[in-house]
Amino acid sequence: MKKILLISDTHGHLDPALKVHVEAADEVWHAGDLGEEFPLDTFLKGKEFKAVYGNIDGTALRQQFPEELFFTCETLPVYINHIGGYPGKYPAKIKARLKDLKPGLFICGHSHILKVMYDQTLGLLHLNPGACGVQGFHQVKTALRFEVHAQELKNMAVIELGKRNSITTHE
Repeated sequence: MKKILLISDTHGHLDPALKVHVEAADEVWHAGDLGEEFPLDTFLKGKEFKAVYGNIDGTALRQQFPEELFFTCETLPVYINHIGGYPGKYPAKIKARLKDLKPGLFICGHSHILKVMYDQTLGLLHLNPGACGVQGFHQVKTALRFEVHAQELKNMAVIELGKRNSITTHE
């Protein structure tokens, strides 16, 4: 079993309230748009970190992180790409990758809209954690946490970090 914290669209901002969720996770996954000021070392403190770059990320982050990730967590095949759409509305390139890779879990960001949807057609769970940064149109900063048990996701929870223009602190 692995405990996962899933974030996206930080745009260089990390709410201090995320700290407790990072500490509780085994791994942190980021679905793109990290932002050039993303404080990797201080934020993660040795946690396993998987990330893809997003459309706002510059050359340095594009050299450090890939455009897409395909890996196995426990025995669950996972595919992450920043701009991925959602069931019934995938871009052609993403739909082709999903058909080719056959992940059980597809994660994307970009839209700043939290979505958890099962795709009956492709037989996969689609997750978009929304946005937990302060840039964008979203009103509430969000993230997801869950556990991977073999090929199943369990104990999923939506994390709300307050309004987009607020900073939440937890001591």
